[in-house]
Amino acid sequence: MAPSSRPFWTVPPRRLAGAAAITLLLGTTPLLGGTAPASAAPPSTCSSDPTARLGTVPTPEATLGFPLGVGQERVVTNDEVRTYLGAVDRASERVVTGVLASSVLGQPLPYAVVSNERHVRPSALRRIADDVRDLRDPRRTSARTAARTAKDSPAIVWITANVHGGEKSGTDAALKTLYELAAGLSCEVARRNDNLVTVIVPTQNPDGRDATRRQNEFGFDLNRDWFSRTQQETDGKLELLRRYPPQVYVDAHEMGGRQYFFPPNADPIHHEIAGESVDWINRIGEANKAGFGYNGACDDTVTTECYFNYDTYDMFFMGYGDTVPTTGFGAAGMTYEKGSASAVADRVQQQFHTQWSTLGWAAANKREVLDGYFDIWTDALAQGRAGTLEPNEVVQPTNEVQFPVPAVTIRSYFLLPDRQLADVRRLVERLRRMDVEVYEVQKPTRVPTARVFGGRSATNVTVPKGAYWIPMDQPQKHWIQAIMGEDPYVPFPYFYDVSSWSNPLLMGVSTIYTGDAVRPQARLVKGITGGRSGLAWPWGSYTYPLDSAAAAELTFTLLGRGVPLVRDVDTGRVAIPAGSLSRTVDDLARAAGVTLAPGGRPTGTPLARPDVGLFQGTGISTTSGSHGEARYVLGKRWGLDLKPVTTADINDNTEAFTGRTVLLVPDGSSPTGGLTAAGQANLRDWIAQGHTYVGLRNEGTRLARAAGLTSSTEKTKPADYLVIGSHLRVDVDTDNPVALGRPAEDFEFNNSDPILTPSSTGTNVLSYPSGDTFWANGYTVGADTLRGTAAVVDEPTGAGRAVLFAFNPLFRAYNENGLHLVANALLYPPGAPDARRTPGVDAARASAAAAPVATDLGGGWRPITIEVAAADLPRARAVVERFTSDARTAAKDTSAYVVIPNPQGLQADEHPFTNDLVRALRAAGVPLRSVVA
Repeated sequence: MAPSSRPFWTVPPRRLAGAAAITLLLGTTPLLGGTAPASAAPPSTCSSDPTARLGTVPTPEATLGFPLGVGQERVVTNDEVRTYLGAVDRASERVVTGVLASSVLGQPLPYAVVSNERHVRPSALRRIADDVRDLRDPRRTSARTAARTAKDSPAIVWITANVHGGEKSGTDAALKTLYELAAGLSCEVARRNDNLVTVIVPTQNPDGRDATRRQNEFGFDLNRDWFSRTQQETDGKLELLRRYPPQVYVDAHEMGGRQYFFPPNADPIHHEIAGESVDWINRIGEANKAGFGYNGACDDTVTTECYFNYDTYDMFFMGYGDTVPTTGFGAAGMTYEKGSASAVADRVQQQFHTQWSTLGWAAANKREVLDGYFDIWTDALAQGRAGTLEPNEVVQPTNEVQFPVPAVTIRSYFLLPDRQLADVRRLVERLRRMDVEVYEVQKPTRVPTARVFGGRSATNVTVPKGAYWIPMDQPQKHWIQAIMGEDPYVPFPYFYDVSSWSNPLLMGVSTIYTGDAVRPQARLVKGITGGRSGLAWPWGSYTYPLDSAAAAELTFTLLGRGVPLVRDVDTGRVAIPAGSLSRTVDDLARAAGVTLAPGGRPTGTPLARPDVGLFQGTGISTTSGSHGEARYVLGKRWGLDLKPVTTADINDNTEAFTGRTVLLVPDGSSPTGGLTAAGQANLRDWIAQGHTYVGLRNEGTRLARAAGLTSSTEKTKPADYLVIGSHLRVDVDTDNPVALGRPAEDFEFNNSDPILTPSSTGTNVLSYPSGDTFWANGYTVGADTLRGTAAVVDEPTGAGRAVLFAFNPLFRAYNENGLHLVANALLYPPGAPDARRTPGVDAARASAAAAPVATDLGGGWRPITIEVAAADLPRARAVVERFTSDARTAAKDTSAYVVIPNPQGLQADEHPFTNDLVRALRAAGVPLRSVVA
């Protein structure tokens, strides 16, 4: 694993000179501890008085003006977080601080490292981090060396909080934890500091904290951004994790109600999570039970200020603050959730109790943990060498594995270079930045038996020179399979998030995997490649294929810098005049992974930077969902100057609307966007002048239908229809400009999206196959309903067009093949008016506009769907009616489905009653066949 090239310290440590005075301070709550086994390092000279603390370290009350935990009446602000961290750093020899990243609005994300005085010296801390990193690679670390590290080195524990901006109590508790570790003189504090290096990140989302909003400033849920690391807050955190790899990781959240969750987790758990990590997580749960206090465990009579386990919070999707530290770093990654309806003092104190108990367990068991940590990577190497996948397991006592991991051997993945090469290279960099070793094939290699992504097999496949090889016999085997796998193999049908995130499918790149023991001639990749590959004549050009999201980003960047570009609409290649290739342009291409090939005179259609209006009218949330994703992708990454367009702008035909060349309508809740008949006519006339409408998912397609822009209608979903963030194969009309550069067969991501019938008045650019090539991964029920339906439609009107996406191509900014399609829509070549389509509304489109509007049950996300046996429906309905009167029920075969509308598109952990409802159904003895929340 390549070490980070960044400087070790982001911010130099600051110290307060002078001898420390010792005072005994009375605490409001005794510090929680545990018995240290012989394997734990003996504490330094310490006090038997649990309230003994250094008087030179400022208390929270002295700095903030109020206590943290008991007696606290309000939460701290971002300024107060930074102030207190700085005060403790200046006063304590046990603490160093730094900044891991800045937020979208430029706020620092500070962190503190705390341990005993010996450990936090720069050279010692660097050595500890190096030793722990060496445990992650048994190829260069002997068992003897690993045992010595486990005996002599402290373990690394992370305490993080506030990834969701409105969930604030974990931040305050983390500051309280910092104070106790920095100031405490008791043996319990010494045991923690002698055996642990604790990294504390009080807030992961300062912009969201200021706004009391779940998402960051771009509307991204940072607890879904981990594997893709699109947001700068996430990216900086992961780089710090690589520097200080954790053995225990706490992510403190809040939820609804007045209870508290800590693991053991709910099912499902991803099969590649190591058994050691699960064991530590469950044992930490026992320590948390012992140290929780308050009302103890929740039951039928105790329902507030109590804790529960084995419910709601799974460990499956590889975008969480527990799954990624666990799978990517081998830690005991844990989500802690405190009910936000409790008083501030109770919320903070309970968060502190679990943080302190976790640290106590980790300190007491640090040698066993470090021994087991080495075993995780040793086992991963052996499994990768054998091509063995971990089996599916469940942790909840009443559950059984319903879907086992199939008997498949995987020893290698190959990313093929035949298309979307820039996105392939981006995926390589994503892997490398999680310490995965990737090799570039130097000589063609024959693979006797291969599996081709999309459910196909092949024999005697020749992997060409320039392909990228990812062998599984390396320490990061678990992580490779977790994000590269064609299917995540869910063991149990409970879904808190999506059921597929396969990175090759998200990018739509050619990928194969094999169980054959092949060893191609290859070299280790040490950096991204791209840029100029040769010299062009002064009158010539440099060309590249605009066939990827990375190439699209480069294109918009160059247009924004005034670089003249032309695109051949037959080949999809973009040409840059040789005289315009500056060193800056070459560097931009290299950073994007785009190869610039020398060519002849530039020919093709000139590309113009689109003037994009972003609709923020009726039904659109501007703080989350695809509006924020558009601001991030089109605005920040592509550098486009997005102009807000309102409902009134279109209805009144103002310059804010008519002056744009593109109108993007993101997903939302209104079927019309609030447009009047006059506004709909204005929209049709504007498109007919040669402009482009781009509509996404629910509101984007429904507004267009209501305005008479499409003959495609929405198909009703069957009662048992469940497509839970899955990938499906699509057929591509490669002659259409929207699909320029895409393959004839591609993959798209579907998250219970609207089902569109094929258009009879436009081009069905992407369609789900109706024949035997139909394929889906993840968890789907009733997906055959999609056969023959449209995923993207191009509807001409006059000289312009409406491009309609049934799905959200900007989803979390990690759906790269979707991003490429959006770029093509924005760069749609101008053409003569289509004689078939005048600005008026023809009969087929008028009929579609008059069709009943489907009820928006899921908002920008999806509805809550609970499957039970048909015979259990009356009991299930009785429980559901205690929470809502809006539920819909339907039956099919032996199952019944309870569908609860979720028009605001809330995630399960922010929904007002979903979690309580699921627990109530289980408490009532209603067996749940599946839960989609």
